[in-house]
Amino acid sequence: MSTTTVSGGDPPSRGFDTPTLDREAAALLHAISEHGGYAYVSMAVLASGGDIRAAEAAREMAWEQLHSGPWHSVLPVWRDAYSMACLHVARHHYGNGEFLDALRVLDLGIIMGGTLLRKDLDSAIEKVSEQTRRSVRVSDLGNSEHRLVDREFDMAEVLQLLPVKSLSTKLVVKKSALSLEKFLKDHYLSGCPVIISDCMSHWPAKMKWNDEDYLLRVAGDRTVPVEVGKNYLCTEWKQELITFSEFLQRIKSDSCSPGGPTYLAQHPLFDQINELRKDIFIPDYCFTGGGELRSLNAWFGPAGTVTPLHHDPHHNILAQVVGKKYIRLYSSSLSEELSPHSGTMLHNSSQVDLDDMDEKKFPKVQDLEFVDCILEEGEMLYIPPKWWHYVRSLTTSFSVSFWWSEGESSDAS
Repeated sequence: MSTTTVSGGDPPSRGFDTPTLDREAAALLHAISEHGGYAYVSMAVLASGGDIRAAEAAREMAWEQLHSGPWHSVLPVWRDAYSMACLHVARHHYGNGEFLDALRVLDLGIIMGGTLLRKDLDSAIEKVSEQTRRSVRVSDLGNSEHRLVDREFDMAEVLQLLPVKSLSTKLVVKKSALSLEKFLKDHYLSGCPVIISDCMSHWPAKMKWNDEDYLLRVAGDRTVPVEVGKNYLCTEWKQELITFSEFLQRIKSDSCSPGGPTYLAQHPLFDQINELRKDIFIPDYCFTGGGELRSLNAWFGPAGTVTPLHHDPHHNILAQVVGKKYIRLYSSSLSEELSPHSGTMLHNSSQVDLDDMDEKKFPKVQDLEFVDCILEEGEMLYIPPKWWHYVRSLTTSFSVSFWWSEGESSDAS
């Protein structure tokens, strides 16, 4: 980050309010000490008095705890401890007029931290963002209209990139403005994929998200997690934390780094950036069956990003807001034939690489029945639970996935 202060306007007040932290600090520090975090507690007490070195030390201690093992095994109290330290560090940056630094730390508190102090983090981000927006943003992305996708692709070229037999057998059925009754009867209950068109025309995102200047204005300074590499099954795959503006620059450069494309994948971006959340609506289909929404995630990246063959535990609607994607689906009944990985971490991912098929190892896969499609802008694809799917972006693409659970049981995994 080359610049950490924003010039112009009135100087900031002494800081931002943290009512939840003020109320819960004593109980949280007690809980941390009960889990052996005595050194953290000592630093956090000093940090609350304005000691920036102690605040940074506390944040580093909590960070180490977050990376001490698998994410699911991290104690929730250490996630809240990380949020607490981020608030102390951000308050120091804010008081010094280092607004971009403050914003980055607060974003890390949201991405890596717990839920206890979430309201304080959100309100602090709102206050810091008011300061950063006082500066005039100038796009570094060229002199075009700054559209993410402004041209069609060559279908003949695309077919050369897709897995064998793509778009040559059975296509996913497409229905316009499908009624809830028809969706329930013909697709939800029967477990049958469907493309639903003409259901997103009222979304502000349809117009706004293809405008790079808009995305820079509402999210450019925010820090987001991205994946770098072919896909998560490859050994060279890694994750990074970068600003949204840097992410857009990587997309605009239209060139892959040596490590592969950069992909903002399966991230709850709309919990993090409220302005983008206002641009979309939860489809009524997601309340079918009396269930509840489980997750709302963003998928944003350049052409060529791939999500390998896998399945998910919940009902899923994938809404294509910008660009196009190729998607191939196999029935959940073919799980054994698709050779899932062993082990708990990758049990929902297939060993079959559709982009580089090993016919000797998987001789029967080429004969398995599947349906596929090109998901166009403004279309939604319903993917039933446990259906295997492979996804490739054909252009720069911005999608939203809505997962929801069964009415009787909120845990379909």
